[in-house]
Amino acid sequence: MTLSVRHEAADVAAAVGQVAQRTDAVIAALRAQGVEASAIATSSVNVHPQYKEMMSPAGFHASHSLTVTTKDLTGFGRLLNAAVDAAGNSLGLDFLQFDVENKEPLLTQARELAFRQAREKAAELAALAGYSLGSVSSISETHAHFPIRESVALSASSADSRLNITPGEQTVEVSLQVHFSWA
Repeated sequence: MTLSVRHEAADVAAAVGQVAQRTDAVIAALRAQGVEASAIATSSVNVHPQYKEMMSPAGFHASHSLTVTTKDLTGFGRLLNAAVDAAGNSLGLDFLQFDVENKEPLLTQARELAFRQAREKAAELAALAGYSLGSVSSISETHAHFPIRESVALSASSADSRLNITPGEQTVEVSLQVHFSWA
Protein backbone atom coordinates (compact mmCIF):
# COMPACT_ATOMS: atom_id res chain seq x y z
CA MET A 1 0.00 0.00 0.00
CA THR A 2 1.10 3.58 -0.47
CA LEU A 3 0.34 5.93 2.39
CA SER A 4 0.89 9.66 2.20
CA VAL A 5 1.27 12.22 4.94
CA ARG A 6 0.25 15.77 3.98
CA HIS A 7 0.29 19.14 5.67
CA GLU A 8 -0.35 22.74 4.66
CA ALA A 9 1.23 25.66 6.48
CA ALA A 10 1.93 29.36 6.00
CA ASP A 11 5.64 28.78 5.38
CA VAL A 12 7.60 25.99 3.76
CA ALA A 13 9.61 25.11 6.90
CA ALA A 14 6.46 24.53 8.94
CA ALA A 15 4.84 22.40 6.22
CA VAL A 16 7.96 20.25 5.76
CA GLY A 17 8.54 20.02 9.52
CA GLN A 18 5.02 18.78 10.24
CA VAL A 19 5.16 16.23 7.42
CA ALA A 20 8.54 14.96 8.64
CA GLN A 21 7.29 14.63 12.21
CA ARG A 22 4.08 12.84 11.23
CA THR A 23 5.88 10.59 8.72
CA ASP A 24 8.33 9.54 11.44
CA ALA A 25 5.34 8.78 13.70
CA VAL A 26 3.70 6.66 10.97
CA ILE A 27 6.92 4.72 10.38
CA ALA A 28 7.34 4.14 14.13
CA ALA A 29 3.72 2.97 14.42
CA LEU A 30 4.11 0.54 11.52
CA ARG A 31 7.37 -0.79 12.94
CA ALA A 32 5.63 -1.27 16.32
CA GLN A 33 3.07 -3.42 14.46
CA GLY A 34 5.86 -5.70 13.21
CA VAL A 35 6.51 -4.21 9.76
CA GLU A 36 10.21 -4.61 8.93
CA ALA A 37 12.19 -1.46 8.15
CA SER A 38 13.04 -2.93 4.72
CA ALA A 39 9.29 -3.15 3.93
CA ILE A 40 8.83 0.63 4.27
CA ALA A 41 10.22 2.89 1.53
CA THR A 42 9.79 6.50 0.48
CA SER A 43 8.08 6.65 -2.90
CA SER A 44 7.84 10.45 -3.20
CA VAL A 45 8.33 13.73 -1.38
CA ASN A 46 6.64 16.90 -2.62
CA VAL A 47 6.64 20.53 -1.54
CA HIS A 48 4.87 23.23 -3.50
CA PRO A 49 3.29 26.64 -2.93
CA GLN A 50 -0.45 27.07 -2.60
CA TYR A 51 -1.96 30.13 -4.26
CA LYS A 52 -5.06 32.17 -3.54
CA GLU A 53 -6.77 34.72 -5.76
CA MET A 54 -4.61 36.75 -8.14
CA MET A 55 -1.84 34.15 -7.83
CA SER A 56 -0.61 35.47 -4.50
CA PRO A 57 1.04 32.88 -2.23
CA ALA A 58 -1.26 31.50 0.45
CA GLY A 59 1.07 28.91 1.97
CA PHE A 60 2.81 25.68 1.22
CA HIS A 61 1.71 22.08 0.80
CA ALA A 62 4.13 19.28 1.71
CA SER A 63 3.67 15.53 1.39
CA HIS A 64 5.68 12.37 1.90
CA SER A 65 4.52 9.06 0.42
CA LEU A 66 5.55 5.70 1.80
CA THR A 67 5.23 2.32 0.13
CA VAL A 68 4.55 -0.37 2.72
CA THR A 69 4.84 -4.04 1.78
CA THR A 70 3.19 -6.77 3.83
CA LYS A 71 2.19 -10.36 3.23
CA ASP A 72 -0.33 -10.29 6.09
CA LEU A 73 -3.61 -9.42 4.38
CA THR A 74 -5.58 -10.08 7.56
CA GLY A 75 -3.55 -7.39 9.37
CA PHE A 76 -4.32 -4.62 6.87
CA GLY A 77 -6.88 -2.90 9.11
CA ARG A 78 -4.51 -3.05 12.08
CA LEU A 79 -1.69 -1.45 10.07
CA LEU A 80 -4.00 1.18 8.65
CA ASN A 81 -5.34 2.04 12.10
CA ALA A 82 -1.80 2.38 13.46
CA ALA A 83 -0.92 4.80 10.65
CA VAL A 84 -4.14 6.79 11.12
CA ASP A 85 -3.52 7.00 14.88
CA ALA A 86 0.00 8.30 14.20
CA ALA A 87 -0.87 10.92 11.55
CA GLY A 88 -4.55 11.65 12.10
CA ASN A 89 -6.33 13.42 9.27
CA SER A 90 -3.00 14.10 7.56
CA LEU A 91 -2.89 10.50 6.36
CA GLY A 92 -4.07 9.32 2.96
CA LEU A 93 -4.17 5.86 1.42
CA ASP A 94 -3.08 6.58 -2.15
CA PHE A 95 -3.39 3.06 -3.47
CA LEU A 96 -3.50 -0.54 -2.54
CA GLN A 97 -1.74 -3.04 -4.77
CA PHE A 98 -1.77 -6.80 -4.70
CA ASP A 99 0.99 -8.90 -6.17
CA VAL A 100 1.83 -12.54 -6.73
CA GLU A 101 4.85 -13.38 -4.60
CA ASN A 102 6.34 -16.14 -6.76
CA LYS A 103 5.40 -15.57 -10.40
CA GLU A 104 7.93 -17.97 -11.98
CA PRO A 105 5.72 -21.09 -12.05
CA LEU A 106 2.84 -19.02 -13.46
CA LEU A 107 5.10 -17.41 -16.07
CA THR A 108 6.38 -20.84 -17.11
CA GLN A 109 2.83 -22.15 -17.47
CA ALA A 110 1.73 -19.04 -19.41
CA ARG A 111 4.79 -19.27 -21.67
CA GLU A 112 4.07 -22.93 -22.49
CA LEU A 113 0.43 -22.14 -23.30
CA ALA A 114 1.41 -19.12 -25.44
CA PHE A 115 3.92 -21.19 -27.42
CA ARG A 116 1.42 -23.99 -27.96
CA GLN A 117 -1.15 -21.47 -29.21
CA ALA A 118 1.43 -19.80 -31.48
CA ARG A 119 2.39 -23.16 -33.02
CA GLU A 120 -1.27 -24.14 -33.61
CA LYS A 121 -2.09 -20.80 -35.24
CA ALA A 122 1.08 -20.87 -37.37
CA ALA A 123 0.29 -24.43 -38.54
CA GLU A 124 -3.24 -23.36 -39.48
CA LEU A 125 -1.96 -20.33 -41.41
CA ALA A 126 0.74 -22.37 -43.15
CA ALA A 127 -1.87 -24.94 -44.23
CA LEU A 128 -4.12 -22.17 -45.57
CA ALA A 129 -1.18 -20.93 -47.63
CA GLY A 130 -0.42 -24.44 -48.93
CA TYR A 131 2.70 -25.01 -46.85
CA SER A 132 3.62 -27.04 -43.83
CA LEU A 133 5.15 -25.59 -40.70
CA GLY A 134 8.93 -25.49 -40.56
CA SER A 135 11.33 -24.74 -37.74
CA VAL A 136 11.27 -21.78 -35.38
CA SER A 137 13.46 -18.95 -36.63
CA SER A 138 12.98 -16.50 -33.73
CA ILE A 139 11.04 -15.95 -30.50
CA SER A 140 10.52 -12.77 -28.50
CA GLU A 141 8.64 -12.49 -25.23
CA THR A 142 6.94 -9.83 -23.16
CA HIS A 143 5.15 -10.43 -19.92
CA ALA A 144 3.32 -8.25 -17.48
CA HIS A 145 1.62 -8.51 -14.15
CA PHE A 146 -1.41 -6.30 -13.76
CA PRO A 147 -2.11 -5.58 -10.08
CA ILE A 148 -5.37 -4.22 -8.73
CA ARG A 149 -5.22 -0.59 -7.59
CA GLU A 150 -7.69 1.28 -5.44
CA SER A 151 -7.69 4.87 -4.23
CA VAL A 152 -9.36 5.82 -0.96
CA ALA A 153 -9.49 9.06 1.06
CA LEU A 154 -9.25 8.49 4.82
CA SER A 155 -10.08 10.43 7.92
CA ALA A 156 -9.08 9.47 11.44
CA SER A 157 -12.51 7.97 12.11
CA SER A 158 -12.88 6.05 8.83
CA ALA A 159 -10.50 3.16 9.46
CA ASP A 160 -11.88 0.10 11.20
CA SER A 161 -9.66 -2.65 12.60
CA ARG A 162 -12.02 -5.14 10.96
CA LEU A 163 -11.46 -3.59 7.53
CA ASN A 164 -11.14 -6.60 5.26
CA ILE A 165 -9.35 -6.50 1.94
CA THR A 166 -9.61 -9.08 -0.79
CA PRO A 167 -6.90 -9.46 -3.40
CA GLY A 168 -9.29 -10.89 -5.96
CA GLU A 169 -7.83 -12.64 -8.97
CA GLN A 170 -4.36 -11.65 -10.11
CA THR A 171 -3.31 -11.96 -13.74
CA VAL A 172 0.07 -12.90 -15.13
CA GLU A 173 0.32 -12.49 -18.89
CA VAL A 174 2.95 -13.68 -21.34
CA SER A 175 3.00 -12.69 -24.98
CA LEU A 176 5.21 -14.53 -27.45
CA GLN A 177 6.03 -13.54 -30.97
CA VAL A 178 7.19 -16.73 -32.70
CA HIS A 179 8.47 -16.78 -36.27
CA PHE A 180 8.33 -20.12 -38.06
CA SER A 181 9.74 -20.96 -41.41
CA TRP A 182 7.61 -22.77 -43.99
CA ALA A 183 8.52 -26.19 -45.20
